[in-house]
Amino acid sequence: MLSSQSLYGVLHRPIVRIILLCLFILFLFAAMLPRTDPSGFFDLVAPQDQIPPIPHRPMGPPRHRIKAQRPLADPMAAHDGPWAKRADAVRGAFLHAYQGYLTHAAPHDELKPIAKLPVDNMRSFNGWGLSIVDSLDTMWLMGLYEEFDAGLAVVANVTFTMSPNKYAPFFETVIRYLGGLLSAYALSQDPILLARADDLGTALLPALNTSSGLPMFAVNTVNGKVAKGWAGDAGLAESVTCQLEYKYLAYLTGRKVYYDAVERVMDIMYEANVTSTGELFPLFWSIEDGVPIGRSVSVGAIGDSAYEYMLKQWLLTGRTDTKARDLYIRSMDAILDHLTYLTPNRGLLYVTDATVDIHGTFLPSHKLEHLTCFLPATLALGAATLRDVPQRHMWAARAFAHTCWVLYADSPSGLAPDVALMRSTQGPAPPSPFGDPWLAHLKQWEQSGSQGDPPGVRSPESVRDTDTAPEYTPIGKSYLLRPETVESFYLLWRTTGDVMWRERGWEVFESLEREARVEGGGYASVEDVQRVGGPKIDEMPSWFLAETLKYLFLLFTDEELVPLDRWVFNTEAHPLPVFHWSVWEMERLGITRGIKTEGDTP
Repeated sequence: MLSSQSLYGVLHRPIVRIILLCLFILFLFAAMLPRTDPSGFFDLVAPQDQIPPIPHRPMGPPRHRIKAQRPLADPMAAHDGPWAKRADAVRGAFLHAYQGYLTHAAPHDELKPIAKLPVDNMRSFNGWGLSIVDSLDTMWLMGLYEEFDAGLAVVANVTFTMSPNKYAPFFETVIRYLGGLLSAYALSQDPILLARADDLGTALLPALNTSSGLPMFAVNTVNGKVAKGWAGDAGLAESVTCQLEYKYLAYLTGRKVYYDAVERVMDIMYEANVTSTGELFPLFWSIEDGVPIGRSVSVGAIGDSAYEYMLKQWLLTGRTDTKARDLYIRSMDAILDHLTYLTPNRGLLYVTDATVDIHGTFLPSHKLEHLTCFLPATLALGAATLRDVPQRHMWAARAFAHTCWVLYADSPSGLAPDVALMRSTQGPAPPSPFGDPWLAHLKQWEQSGSQGDPPGVRSPESVRDTDTAPEYTPIGKSYLLRPETVESFYLLWRTTGDVMWRERGWEVFESLEREARVEGGGYASVEDVQRVGGPKIDEMPSWFLAETLKYLFLLFTDEELVPLDRWVFNTEAHPLPVFHWSVWEMERLGITRGIKTEGDTP
């Protein structure tokens, strides 16, 4: 045996010390290798399913990325003045609604506020806690950080699993869940949100694996099976309204598959021949061939957010996606040319849907959907960010927003019907009971010297409690807690500075409090807006938390908590930060239209 002195001498020999150092380095290197050793040595490492998922990192040169952006001003700070109090009232309404959900429905999707019961799959939303995910960024912007953290703990454990015979609707899941996760991540920079977004983005991708590239209606997030919707074909909005979410996810993760999958959809839109429908995109498309089916066009259901995302793709990517921008301008011009009308007496400008016959003649329905009242917001945003759009875009934004407000202001309950048939219902019979195309009135106004306000732009008076004909008939009398009108009020307030839009938003909020609030927590849709204090529908859609109350809160905050030159709202009101592709990313993704033009505002 070696004595302690002999062992000490051996260990201090240079060759022995070198050998020991090499063995130590070899051990460290082996510990970092993948677990492929059949001996079981690496079983000392934690099982893979116990390791938290790590967000994908983009490959390529390092660069500065967007930092966490708390609101520019503390939304909880005490401020004097009526608007601060009104913003606080909306925050209180959100807490009333959300606490009702937490008490009676969490972690299910939505609350039935009257029965005080949870509901999953009312609209097939998968049972993953939709109201929580959809509300995260609202809570952050309102300064409700404790509620945010509690919701984050729930989201961290969501696995996006479902039984083999269930399907997640692609469109709704993208705008609500994926958009909600990405927005909450952009605001808070909590990595678990990006990890969950990456998981969900991957699980939904099989919906886009079709022969044309247009998405299937729904997908099973476990086995990848897909299903068609009730129409069988792809809807326009359901096809295009995934660009913001997936392109931002591609930017954050560096995963090219995300960008390629959704850009295939845009390539179809860029190459589509829609001259037979007046440069408007038909509502339905063949999933197999990627060609339009039928001649129905609309800016309401099935079509709405497709047009919105054409503009917002350009804005979100730092105003580099010029093909999407040009497609937006062409589409908006076509909407104003073919789908915009003026009522004969009150001069209410409205946008409707139509069928185009084989001769190219538009046959309008003269129905106005509440869903279409998002359009003033999009037109105002486009007019504020694009120098080369005609002035009539902003005229139409203001005039159409007046009409959307009138649907509230005329109503006995102060809330708007879901659908109205626009027509003259009283007084001298005009040449057309539905009014004439707005473009014809506009040309006549210009030819007569452009005196006064353009047709439809002057604010109309409410006819509630008067004998004046409203020039429309509510045919869908329910109010479903929808956000589109207050969204337009918010964008018009921020782009024009006219306080009138804030006042109108407050009137809407007061009507909500009076007609939709449910004691014990929650708000409910209203069955008939023509009745004061009438029956309610036992539902509180998640968009009420994600959109309606968020836009009202932002409308009443004096500080611009979400600067429009740095953030872009997705169609579910989830703000995403503007980003810029680097040169290497553009080369890797094959982006060739990344050039600004002199006509774009800085």
